[in-house]
Amino acid sequence: MKTTGTKITTMLMLTLLLASGIYSCKNKSLSRTGQDRTASDNYLTFCAGCHGDNLEKFAAAKWMEEKGTVSIEKSIREGIPAMGMPAFASTFNNDELKTLARYVKNGIPVDRTQLKPARTVDGIVTSELHDFVIDTVVTGLEVPWGLAFLPDGRLLIAERKGTLHTFANGVLSAPIRGLPPIMAGGQGGLLDLALHPDYNENRWIYLSYSALDTTSSERVGATGVMRARLQDGRLTDQQLLFTGTPATNRSHHWGCKLAFDGKGHLFFGVGDRGQHFVFPQALDNTNGKIHRINDDGTIPADNPFVDKPGAIPSIYSWGHRNPQGNVVHPVTGELWESEHGPMGGDEINLIRPGLNYGWPEVSYGINYDGTILTEDSVREGMEQPRYQWTPSMAPCGMTFVTGNRFKNWRYNILAGSLRFDYVERVVLEGDRVVHTEKLAEGIGRVRNVVMGPDGLVYIGLEEPGMIVRLVPVEQK
Repeated sequence: MKTTGTKITTMLMLTLLLASGIYSCKNKSLSRTGQDRTASDNYLTFCAGCHGDNLEKFAAAKWMEEKGTVSIEKSIREGIPAMGMPAFASTFNNDELKTLARYVKNGIPVDRTQLKPARTVDGIVTSELHDFVIDTVVTGLEVPWGLAFLPDGRLLIAERKGTLHTFANGVLSAPIRGLPPIMAGGQGGLLDLALHPDYNENRWIYLSYSALDTTSSERVGATGVMRARLQDGRLTDQQLLFTGTPATNRSHHWGCKLAFDGKGHLFFGVGDRGQHFVFPQALDNTNGKIHRINDDGTIPADNPFVDKPGAIPSIYSWGHRNPQGNVVHPVTGELWESEHGPMGGDEINLIRPGLNYGWPEVSYGINYDGTILTEDSVREGMEQPRYQWTPSMAPCGMTFVTGNRFKNWRYNILAGSLRFDYVERVVLEGDRVVHTEKLAEGIGRVRNVVMGPDGLVYIGLEEPGMIVRLVPVEQK
């Protein structure tokens, strides 16, 4: 099935994202799925994302008091471009459109004061240092995880289910062929993407994924990193650079965000695979660690454990639970990382070579059943987080703001929240976190945050599966 994405150039209603639902018919592949669709099905599929599951997010308007449904039919058929509402003329036949209009008209409460439209004035979202609008770029995805911009303007998108696409000019490509065997399921699948710093010369694309062990009679896997080139809709010249050990049948805590420094080193994190008392505090396995390799998969000679007998030589730091963000500071070159704690105690860490970050011996969180995991949040010889979130916000995807479009956020961290549906702006002074701000609250489950070559902030969302971007608005 062909899926297309549409870019909205008008200022969008924040409703689009606050409802965390499917945006009204942005995914044209959903149209014409059969004449037996009911009005309530159509409403929940195409309209609830903006207007609420129970029609509670409409604004009181004249059409609500008019006899019949002529006005609302016109709005559905032709759209309201100034408000970011698309036309549905090619989505519904005439009977479906009229039935949907009656469903909406009859569902509006008699007491109009119950309506609470979730939109900001002119679609503008205010924040401390920048106002912005939220622009939809791609829809019709499932769980977009990895995002990377190719020099020719195409956006490369990895979906967790194990598909890879390019997106350009409003069109999502067919799935790219030639991916490795992927153990998709649970938290695993096709994970992150990164381009080689010299991509224009060597064309290397790096992928992290849940690598299915095809030699085992059981369904087991480990975090894998490979590089390949993209040619004619297929990955070619594949080179497997890293496979974690040991493989397990667990489907969670894989890691794995990719980040290059300015010296040709590739950093990535591998989670504890759900076995926290087995892996993170031992150096003879890859799990619960941050790793550093050269761009060709070889081991840097100055890695901290390269000469330690029995240690995995790619290990750069240890004692991690589930690293979900790796990003190199654009000025200092230092690696910053975010990771999921248990119930509470999500962390931002400044990663230094050879250091132990404590999991599970120290933590600011507790077990999911409310029992105590460890009595210690501080212990000698184990690093403290630079910042921690309790309750857990489930940080996923992280970037440093660069470029000139968001000048007042420059070199701030933007970290996505899976649990609370927002992006957190994190202000650093040296190696300290000195301030935070929640941005675009209610946007949906944030899976990734990246900077685009245009200086805008691109955000991958699941539920709904879409990519949006933040566009600054000049202050009056």
